[in-house]
Amino acid sequence: MVDQDSNSSGETPVTRALEALGISYRFFRHEGEVTSLEQAARERDQSPQQVIRSIVFRLSEGEFVMVLVAGPAQISWPALRAYLGQSRLTLATKDEILAVTGYPIGAVSPFGLPNPLRIIMDRSVIQDGEISIGSGVRNTTVILDGAGLIRALGQIEIAELIHPDT
Repeated sequence: MVDQDSNSSGETPVTRALEALGISYRFFRHEGEVTSLEQAARERDQSPQQVIRSIVFRLSEGEFVMVLVAGPAQISWPALRAYLGQSRLTLATKDEILAVTGYPIGAVSPFGLPNPLRIIMDRSVIQDGEISIGSGVRNTTVILDGAGLIRALGQIEIAELIHPDT
């Protein structure tokens, strides 16, 4: 199922999870440190909108949710609070993200998680063509088609969570 780039190789919890699900993907390793969404997209020959970000929020002590959003779009906090029925929420800390997902910031993915986690996908993620998402290892990614992402996620919650100005 994997189509490895000639300049990369790698196995991560994400690639193992995608292979177990029978989802085709391409593993991509950046030549250096990735410092921005725009750089990541450019080096992958993608638009920023094709780069899917996995953002973890803390709802309460020990309760977290992951939100998938496309590119530079900003999540509307009021929309997310309303969707979740929460009056308060915060971004998870670096240590919380690692503990909950097993991944460092910049490599977070909804696949290969050590424990089940509620995942909500913003409608901005639903798109034709290829997208890229965290591989579990910094400065690498998995590239797959949007339909493959949705198939792999299964019964995912889909919501309108983008700030209207983005």
